[in-house]
Parts: sequence; C-alpha cells; structure tokens
Amino acid sequence: MSEEKKRTVRMTLDRKFGVSEKKDERRPRRDDDSREQKTFGDRPRTRRDERPRGLREDGSKREDFGRRGEGEGRFDRERRPRRFGDRPFGRREGGRFGDRFGKRGDRPFRKFDDVENAPVYRQRPEQKETVVDENIDEAALEARAAQAETAPESAGNPPWFRKLLAITTEKGREREGRFLGEGVHVVDELVTKHREIVIAVYVAEDFENEALIEKINDAEITIHVLEADKMKQISSTVTTQGIIAHCRIANTKPVYESSRSVITLVDAVQDPGNLGTLFRTSLGFGSDGMVLGRGTVSPFNPKVVRGSSGTFLRVPFEFDIDLIDHINFLRSKGYTIIATDLHAKQTLRDIPARKLRKMAFLVGNEGAGTNPYFIELADETVKIPMSSELESLNVSVAHGILSYEAAQIQEELK
Repeated sequence: MSEEKKRTVRMTLDRKFGVSEKKDERRPRRDDDSREQKTFGDRPRTRRDERPRGLREDGSKREDFGRRGEGEGRFDRERRPRRFGDRPFGRREGGRFGDRFGKRGDRPFRKFDDVENAPVYRQRPEQKETVVDENIDEAALEARAAQAETAPESAGNPPWFRKLLAITTEKGREREGRFLGEGVHVVDELVTKHREIVIAVYVAEDFENEALIEKINDAEITIHVLEADKMKQISSTVTTQGIIAHCRIANTKPVYESSRSVITLVDAVQDPGNLGTLFRTSLGFGSDGMVLGRGTVSPFNPKVVRGSSGTFLRVPFEFDIDLIDHINFLRSKGYTIIATDLHAKQTLRDIPARKLRKMAFLVGNEGAGTNPYFIELADETVKIPMSSELESLNVSVAHGILSYEAAQIQEELK
C-alpha cells in the first residue's frame, strides 16, 4: 500500500463520529453576536447559562413548584381566575374540594349520605322501554279454545273449564251468553255495581287483595281458586292480574223519550281500546246512551271491558244495530243528527239552541271515518276548531271534545 493511502486510512480511523475535520470553517458563537434574537411572545429568549439556576429574569428567587409557604410565589387557589360562572376552579358548594371524602382503612371512598349535595354525574340519554302489547289477539284466543275442546278430560280440561275457555272468543260469547271481566278494577266495578250478573269469580293461587276478596264474599259470590297455568289460559293479557269475573251478558237500552238527551251513534269502530274510551267519556259527561252500529267491535270483548274499567254497563246502549233505520227512528223522536266533517262551515255552538235539546252524534271508523252516506243523512255537520297542521283527531278524542261541549250546552238549556 502506498504511503498516501496509509495516511488516509489512519486519519479515517482517528476521526471521531460527528466531528468535522474542518474546524476552522465553523463560525464560533460569540456573546456579542449581532444576529437578531428570536422572541417568544413579547419576551426575548435568553440563554439559560446567563443567570444562575433558580432565579427569575429580574434576579428574584424562584419558589419550588407546589410550595405552600407565605409569599408571592406560593400556589394560591383563590388567586386563580374564576371559571364556570362564579365558582372557583376546583371548589364545590359547601366546602373545599375533597371535603366529602372519607377513609375506610387505607381505601378512600365517597360519602353519599347527603343526597342534596351529592355530585351529579353526566349520564347517557335515558333509554325508553319498548312498549309491549299486553293484549292477546282474537286469533290466538280462538286457537287456544279450539285446542282445549279437542283435548281429553284426562289432560286437565273438565267441561266447566272448557266453557270458560270458549267465552274468551267472540263466537263463544254469543253462543253461551257470557263474558269475562278481567282485572282488579274491573272485578271491583262489576261486583259493586252489577252484582246481579256476576256468576262467579276466579282467582289465582297467589292473589293477595284481601279487601276485594272480602267485598266478593260480602256479595255472596262464589270464589274459585285456579292454578297458575289455567288462569293464564283464560286470560286475554300476557301478564294476568290474577282475578277474573264470570258474568252474564246484559245491558240496558237508552230512553229516547226524554225532553233533553245526548246519544252517540258509533259507526264501525273496531279498536276495542277506542270503544272502551267512548264508554268512559259518555259516562263522564252524562251521555244518555250509545248505539253501536254493525261492524263495531262487541262491547263484551274483554279488551273493551278492561278499557272501560268495567264501567261500560253503567252507560245504556244497544249493539249490532242498523244505523240507517236507527237514524230515521231518532229523527222521529225529535233528535238532531249531527256528524263531524272536515269541510263543515260551523261548530256545535253555531247550531240554534232549539235544535240541541236532543242531539245524536255520529262518530266513525278509525281509518275510513264516518260512512259518507250517514253524513248525507245527518241534519247538521260540524267541525272541531283546531290547527291546520293536523288533518284529523282520533275518534275517542273527537268524541270527548263534542261530549264536553254538548254537556255545557245542555246545562245552559236548563
């Protein structure tokens, strides 16, 4: 190897990592460097080695972070800027931060005895429960009754129980002339107001309403205890209340000869809940009766009975009626037939008072409304004043508004 190459290799081996050989080309930093200093905000940046460690720029001594001694350098919560309204940061109403903490051994825990002052935590939006229909549909009830009819007695279906199952269906109620009233309020109403039609009461083994049991015993009505599975079979709800009354079908007819009267004509209302509400509204506003046209759900349907809380028998009514014939009959008795119509030009108050001494309202099916032919037969059509944003009202709501106004008019006519 030549001498020149050996010298180059030796110089390479002696050279330190990161150090350049051209030291004379580097510009040394001087304190009197005329370059402009960089600034941070309004304060010029200075070298750390210009002042002793622990001193501020003005030469005063720096306090250790977190010291709580006297002097300007201590960390003072009260001197911090207020946030979140008028409350100091880190403070809570009623004392210092942490005053509600106690100790159990070495493990800290929060006291929640003071409910008013307990902290409120951010929570997720409340989850609404899914509404489950408690009613069992008619098809399921008919299938249950048909299955019991074909099952042998050895399967635990004696004749008396088969009859109970039969009247859970529409056909069975028509054939037997019986209906079932289910629930605490319904049975209480039937026993108290209609003792004469109650045949017997069936209760579950775990039924514990002693006051109602005593009332049934005082009325001298027989009580039968049913096993849980049998009670569930004759119930029309998913969750039974554990008490059902067995009753005879009966009703009183409206008196049409009165000098003042309000009657409701029901055209093909098929929702049992709506019909139950119509009965309750009629009772609440002193209606003289209801006439249920053909196509309307039976008033003895268990859902109607439950929807009216058993009060439907306190309202005089007729059912399965030809409304055309009955409208002509009511007109002969001096009634003014009144139908609601979205295109009507008047309200109930606009009709002359002499025509409102005896009135019969027409209310119609939930989806299709009142039959147009019946509206043509009506003497007067009225509208319910409301916002143009809504096209129509639920049949039970509309009936409630008309019943209230009719009751006020009847009171003024006395």
